Amino acid sequence: MANHHQKPHAIMIPYPYQGHITPFVYLAIKLASHGFTITFVNTHYIHSKISNSQSRENSQIKNKDDLFARARESGLDIRYATVNDGFPLGFDRSLNHDQFVEGLLHVFSAHFDELVGDLVKSDPPVTCLIADTFYVWPAMIAEKYNLVYVSFWTEPALVFNLYYHMELLKKNGHFASQDNRKDTIDYIPGVKAIEPRDLMSYLQATEIWTVVHRVIYKAFTDIKKADIIICNTVQELEFDTLSALNKNQPTYAIGPIFPSGNFTKAPFSISLWSESDCSQWLNNKPNSSVLYVSFGSYAHTSKEDLLEIAHGLQLSGVNFIWVLRPDIVSSDETDFLPVGFEESIKDRGLIVPWCRQIEVISHPATGGFLTHCGWNSTLESIWCGIPLICFPLLTDQFTNRKLVVNDWKIGINLCDKERVTHEEVSEKVSHFMCGSSAQELRKAVKEVRKTLENALGQDGSSERNFHQFMENIKVNARKRARLSNGHVSPLHQNGNGLVH
Repeated sequence: MANHHQKPHAIMIPYPYQGHITPFVYLAIKLASHGFTITFVNTHYIHSKISNSQSRENSQIKNKDDLFARARESGLDIRYATVNDGFPLGFDRSLNHDQFVEGLLHVFSAHFDELVGDLVKSDPPVTCLIADTFYVWPAMIAEKYNLVYVSFWTEPALVFNLYYHMELLKKNGHFASQDNRKDTIDYIPGVKAIEPRDLMSYLQATEIWTVVHRVIYKAFTDIKKADIIICNTVQELEFDTLSALNKNQPTYAIGPIFPSGNFTKAPFSISLWSESDCSQWLNNKPNSSVLYVSFGSYAHTSKEDLLEIAHGLQLSGVNFIWVLRPDIVSSDETDFLPVGFEESIKDRGLIVPWCRQIEVISHPATGGFLTHCGWNSTLESIWCGIPLICFPLLTDQFTNRKLVVNDWKIGINLCDKERVTHEEVSEKVSHFMCGSSAQELRKAVKEVRKTLENALGQDGSSERNFHQFMENIKVNARKRARLSNGHVSPLHQNGNGLVH
């Protein structure tokens, strides 16, 4: 019989995108600092990207093959493993997106299953699998190896809830119909009302059998088998939604999941790209005068939109830092700025391929963030007291914009029409940075920041939920150990899966 006081050991595997990896790493460190053994798993490709970006920044770096070496030096029991995602390292996953996701859907689980089979022999024994919600196979692997299955949702609870109730949207004609309804949606449990334009892009689509749709369908079937769901959000910000979800399965809001201690200094770099240091440039700018512009690590935009935004920033007269990934349009389209643009803005604009975002938005010179509304960016901006101009591109970003603009009133829309224009960009940016509404937005974002701060306080909701979540893992692990040893029949469990 297993030792009931044995140290819990969790395997953690994020979805292989930057926005998912970041909160997974910080959660791993937090769990390890509370006595968990963690085995963190990245794909070979993601590991290679992070290692190469670190090497370019610092040729003297040690242990680049083990991202958690420094964490272990500080006494945390975090082990590190990598797994093949089914494609060679040189395969362009961005350019061949659908083929890559097909591999994640059909092939990746076999590689991960083999790895878990080796890891379960570890000391202490593995008791738990914490997997990204977008994977379609965690329930199967958790059941095979008798592990507690924790699904980690890295986006707002609202987005989770809408996916969770896709069948309701379908039944009512707001999704997967020939002509999706455009009237207000007011029948989702825990959601008072939402407009169809604020649904995630995949729920607004008319083509509903893409590979990403198939991933979503399968993932949100698999999620019904999870022992525990955790969300990178705050209970007070999404109370009704979380209450509704909790009626179905144990769901804990444990966010925002940030690096502990000094917020601006992560314990190590987990960036997939080499990061430019913008601090010297920012040091020479007045307080709150710089607009930070970034459209994230994954989504693409059109060359036409980039040209309009560039022209608008040029006309606005505002200081700005613009993060422009080389593949922002596509991997084979890298020439997308207007001719002479960089020369024309060189005194007040800085263009970099990637940067240390938290350091930029926490700098006194930064006064606003023109963002794609990725969830990590949204939470980081709130924490730094920076209001947002919203330009969503894909997936949850449209729903995140609704939270930012309509619910919390800490940002504005970049464009109100179908297409972005340089005139609107210039007008919105100028007014946002210098107009009368700027102070109102900054005041509003500071109020929301207090909610985040309180949640992370010693007796805050996120801290309480985090401790309940850890205890729930231990309870479920003991239950599984008893069942596997024949001590308790499944018939003697109550409706919540807890042993009497």
